[in-house]
Amino acid sequence: YNWDPEEYTGGRNFGHLAYRVDDIYALCEKLQNAGVTINRPPRDGHMAFVRSPDGISVELLQKGDALPPQEPWASMENTGSW
Repeated sequence: YNWDPEEYTGGRNFGHLAYRVDDIYALCEKLQNAGVTINRPPRDGHMAFVRSPDGISVELLQKGDALPPQEPWASMENTGSW
């Protein structure tokens, strides 16, 4: 992952970015362990939101069917805006 804010100097004519991921729980855990705030946790096993260091909203979507609800995500509240 390259989150270097120096690379984000262009226009922002979009609402957010979205990425389909193999395991939304594993990725959110990895991001959280690296200090990334999970703004909208994957409570439903399907969708989560984080923000890049310069404030771009990034949607994470589980490939295929949603995963079964899993803690700590199922009980986690939203943090900030997404």
